[in-house]
This record gives sequence, structure tokens and C-alpha cells, in this order.
Amino acid sequence: QVHLVESGGGLVQAGGSLRLSCAASGRTFGIDAMGWYRQAPGKQRELVATITSGGTTNYADAVKGRFTISRDNTKNTVYLQMNSLKPEDTAVYYCNTKGVGIFRDDEFWGQGTLVTVSS
Repeated sequence: QVHLVESGGGLVQAGGSLRLSCAASGRTFGIDAMGWYRQAPGKQRELVATITSGGTTNYADAVKGRFTISRDNTKNTVYLQMNSLKPEDTAVYYCNTKGVGIFRDDEFWGQGTLVTVSS
């Protein structure tokens, strides 16, 4: 099992910045990709950004150029730097991990952290 703890959400004005963190513990040696998803009220959960253990990143079009995902493998922690925030970025942000090798079917989620962007 992998346990994920997110932090860094909050209320910010449009144009502002926030940095989310997600620390993984437990069977972290089985993790390959780490990432962030979000779910706005009344909408489906959607991909925000992912990063592999080798550093390959992937971003949703809606956040490209504004958000940056990074990862510290020594701390089993993934970060999401969010700049130029917009009201439409308001959502609960969830940390996610996907496994590799014999753990490739593993997928774990954090409890979520709320980001609210006021106009």
C-alpha cells in the first residue's frame, strides 16, 4: 500500500499562486508515475499533470504554461506549482500514483486538497 498526504491548498485571488505538495509513504519502491488530478463541483475528475520517475511530464492543455509539476524522488514527494490561477482552476486537487513492474496495476489516491480561486 501507498499512503499519500497532500498539503498546500487554500484560497487565493485570481492571478495568484499556490504550491501543492504530496508526500508518499509505504511501498514507495513500486511507484513510477506521480501526478495531480482535480475535480470541480458537478464535474468529472480530470488530469492536471503527471511526472514519471524519470522526469517525463505531461500537462492538461488548460494548465500548460501556468502549472509546473516536479518531483523529489529522495523524499517521495511530488509538487505542483500553480501560477496565474483562474477561477476555473477552483477544484479539489488529488494526488495520484501509479505502479511499475509487478506493481503496475497499483493506483493510489490522496484525500484531496481544496483550491479556491476568487475573481
